[in-house]
Amino acid sequence: MNKPFSQACENNKLPILALLTKAFSKCKSVLEVGSGTGQHAVYFAPNLTWLSWQTSDMPLNHQGISQWLQEYPAGNLLYPISLDLNHPWPIEKVDAIYTANTLHIVSWPLVQAFFSGVSEHLNPQGKLCIYGPFNYQGKYSSESNAGFDIWLKERDNQSAIRDIEAIIILAEKAGLTLEHDHEMPANNRLLVFSKLG
Repeated sequence: MNKPFSQACENNKLPILALLTKAFSKCKSVLEVGSGTGQHAVYFAPNLTWLSWQTSDMPLNHQGISQWLQEYPAGNLLYPISLDLNHPWPIEKVDAIYTANTLHIVSWPLVQAFFSGVSEHLNPQGKLCIYGPFNYQGKYSSESNAGFDIWLKERDNQSAIRDIEAIIILAEKAGLTLEHDHEMPANNRLLVFSKLG
């Protein structure tokens, strides 16, 4: 069976790594929520050697993630745990949480559930990094994002590019403060939050 492959992961891994290296510099453990293909994990973990990188996703994606981990093993890279935002997270506290291209895919109630999980499982002074597209003041940041949002909603009417203002409100309720909003290639952003504590 061929490994799953995402061209977007290949395209964005370098600029994301540069920012994660700074954001996670004082962290020892990170949970990746929604590891997808596993490509980000196998690239980031060997470059962030001081971190224990825990992959996670729905069980249907575990085989593909595991194939990537088998081909590109790293001592600090952990095989996926089953994480469903509808249910309690099967993990203790961590210093950092990373998620890429998830909040516009899952439903808004699951975005809310994600932040509840972050609030429960992120250590005080921990870091949350979220990669993906966002709207500002209800407006698309590019024509390509507007087209992408139409495609998302046609595919699943629960999906949508989220308004950053709504995300910040959820984050603040979870005890998080937005530290950085980084502009990224292909009209994406990397949001870095810090947990109070």
